[in-house]
Amino acid sequence: MTLKKTILHALFSSVLAALAGIMYNSIYCSAFEINFKSVLNVTGIIGASIFGCVLMSIGYFVVYKWKGEKLIAALNILIAILSFASIVGVFGFQLPMEVESPELFPGLAVPMHFFPALSFFSLAPIFKAKTI
Repeated sequence: MTLKKTILHALFSSVLAALAGIMYNSIYCSAFEINFKSVLNVTGIIGASIFGCVLMSIGYFVVYKWKGEKLIAALNILIAILSFASIVGVFGFQLPMEVESPELFPGLAVPMHFFPALSFFSLAPIFKAKTI
């Protein structure tokens, strides 16, 4: 696995996760006629997608250079666990008082925590190192 492949994997995964998040945000907000733009906007979705995918790519690169493909499965499990753990923050998040229907916020934010990992894992076979 080269650094170039790692960067491309992060880039394409970020774009895919950001697009999924933006589309989900649009669909969810229009379906329930709500607006959470003051706490969850397009910039935040894009930034979180880039941050998550870059961290996963760095992890893949480091683990691959350190132990080859031996620990990639363990890293995938760790990424899944961290994605699940990250949703705790959504339930503890204090929304501003002027936000209508705060009970609908977890339904919007929780699935988005899995979009970076889902896009990263979906594109991983394309960027996998060739083993012969």
